[in-house]
Amino acid sequence: MVKSMTGFGKAETVFGEKRIVAEVRSLNGKQLDLSVKLPSIYRSFEYDVRTRAAKTLQRGKSDIYVSVENQSDAVADINETLFRNYYRKIKSLMGDNADGPELEAALMTAVLRLPEVVSVEDRTVSEEEREALMGTIDSALSKLDAFRIQEGETLIGDLLRRVDIIRDYEAQVVPYELARVDAIRNRIRENVASLGMAVDENRLEQEIVFYVEKLDITEEKVRLENHCRYFHEVAREEDNVGRKLGFIAQEMGREINTLGSKANDSEIQKLVVKMKDELEKIKEQVLNIL
Repeated sequence: MVKSMTGFGKAETVFGEKRIVAEVRSLNGKQLDLSVKLPSIYRSFEYDVRTRAAKTLQRGKSDIYVSVENQSDAVADINETLFRNYYRKIKSLMGDNADGPELEAALMTAVLRLPEVVSVEDRTVSEEEREALMGTIDSALSKLDAFRIQEGETLIGDLLRRVDIIRDYEAQVVPYELARVDAIRNRIRENVASLGMAVDENRLEQEIVFYVEKLDITEEKVRLENHCRYFHEVAREEDNVGRKLGFIAQEMGREINTLGSKANDSEIQKLVVKMKDELEKIKEQVLNIL
C-alpha cells in the first residue's frame, strides 16, 4: 500500500481531571527526523514515545507535540522567575506596541501558556495515566497513517497517469523512427553524390547500414517500456515503495536521454522533451512517497 510522507493526526483523551492532547505532523525526508515535545511531567516517557512512533512514521521529518490540561480546582504553581523573563522579553520585542490594558492582558495570558510557567503540584504519573498518554499518541499516529494512505492514493494515481503519458509519447516515436531511416539514407547519398566522385555502391550501402544501426533506438524503447511496466507493478503490489520508485524513475531517465541523443530527428526530439517534462514531475512526486 502506497503512503504519502505528508500527514497529520490529532487525538485527545480525558483522564480524570486531565485532558491529554497529542498532535503528529510529518513531511518528506530521506530518513526519520523525529522531534518530540512533551510536558515536563511526561518527559521520562520520551524514549517509549519515540520507539512507538518510529514504527508508524518510518521516514520523514516528523513532530509529535503533547499537551496536558488539568481541569480540576487544584491550585497551580507559577514559576515567577520564568514568568518575568518571558514577560520582559516579549514586551521588549513589542516595543511601543505593548501599551494599553487589552494588550497587557493578552500578553500576560500568552506568557502563562508558555512551557513550564504554570505547573500543578502533583508531579507523579500513575501507570493508568501512562497508558492513557500512550493510547492518545497511538490514536494520533493512527489518524496520521490514515491521512497518509489517502494522500498516497492520490499521489500514486497521478504518478501512474504520468508514466502512461510517457508510454504514449514513446508510441508516437514509431512513425517518425521509420521515416527517419529513409531520410538519413537519402541525405547520405545526396551528400556523396554532391562530391561528384565514383563510389563503390556495395561499400556505400554497408557504411549506411552501419551508421543507421548506431542510431537505432529499439533497445532504448524496449527498456523504457519495461521500466514503465515495472513502475506500475511496484506501485500496486509493494509497501514502502518511495525509494524503489525513485530508482526506477532514474532508469527511465537514462533511456529517455539516450533515446534523445540518438534520435537525429526534430520530431522525435520534441517527444523526448515532453517525456523529460513528465519524468521531472514524477521525480518530484516520488519524493513524497513513503
